[in-house]
Amino acid sequence: MRSYWLYILASKPNGTLYVGVTNDLVRRLYEHQGGAARGFTKQYRVKMLVHFELYVMAYAAIQREKNIKHWSRRWKIELIQKMNPAWRDLTREILR
Repeated sequence: MRSYWLYILASKPNGTLYVGVTNDLVRRLYEHQGGAARGFTKQYRVKMLVHFELYVMAYAAIQREKNIKHWSRRWKIELIQKMNPAWRDLTREILR
């Protein structure tokens, strides 16, 4: 069974945010953190994984991404702080 991940990256606590979807979160994190993912995340140094959600259907993950991208910044920050109030980089938890 495939899995799909909605994830939010930040440049620092309360910094620039990026919302994305992938079917391989480990690979995608290496791309963002290693600078291989060109564009927004590289330009603004958005590398910290601060939130993630697992889905079994691609459609659900993509729809959630679209919804969150339309949210206000305040709502995104509240979502992050519910799961990760200290704004820790959760990459190590994913790599385990």
